[in-house]
Amino acid sequence: MKNMDRISDILQEFVPISLEEMGRVRLMNRTDTKYVTTVPRLVRLLEMAAGEYRVQQTGGLRDMPYYTCYFDTPDRDMFAQHQRGRKARQKIRLRVYENSGTAFLEIKDKDNRGRTDKKRIPAGGAGEDVMPYSGFIRAHSRYMPESLAPQVRNRFRRITLVNRLLTERLTVDTGLCFHNLSTGCGCSLEGLVIIELKRDGNTRSPAGEMLRGLRIHPAGFSKYCVGMALTDRWLRQNRLKPRLRMVERLLFPELPYGRDGLSFITV
Repeated sequence: MKNMDRISDILQEFVPISLEEMGRVRLMNRTDTKYVTTVPRLVRLLEMAAGEYRVQQTGGLRDMPYYTCYFDTPDRDMFAQHQRGRKARQKIRLRVYENSGTAFLEIKDKDNRGRTDKKRIPAGGAGEDVMPYSGFIRAHSRYMPESLAPQVRNRFRRITLVNRLLTERLTVDTGLCFHNLSTGCGCSLEGLVIIELKRDGNTRSPAGEMLRGLRIHPAGFSKYCVGMALTDRWLRQNRLKPRLRMVERLLFPELPYGRDGLSFITV
């Protein structure tokens, strides 16, 4: 808990930026890069970033709780597309910003070049039923709404940083936990940190330089796929095994090679 308390203290040193001001961050030639690390490394990153970045503050909070429910077909086709390595794929999720109570149904498309396009519609009152949004889904998804069911729930906390030039945004997710609605299994990845750097490709990235200096390297990470793999061992997950082993090494560096540390965090 000491590290999380230290993170709260460091965040108070950042100049805040409001949600309205964040709307001015226009990344016209955007590149997205994910990184996976641990809480102690995050502490050092935030210490380095305090002078060059502002932190989003909403309702007095600088570390916001998020809730997500991912949808898929009965045969988990979206998971399977990722597992097979298909570049053009889609995710459908309900995202709830718990501090404000606002919610959106989101459809994320990734094309063959790795570009991501996200469309969303306000959601409220329907819980985890997609049928009230069937028109939106039919218009923007290759999946039929009646074929979709909630698969896994995910909770985490997010810190959002933006540089002073408003040319890049950094999201930092901690406290990840999952609950699989089919198997009833849960999984907590406390101690793991998922960072996503969204920046204008033509500008210098102070955060990118800081991450390199801390030896935190780019690494793809899908919350949906990792959460599904950790809570449903019957799913095929060959392509995900390197990512799962990376998570294991970060969370359980003291374990001898070959011990399955991730089994200790699955309930």
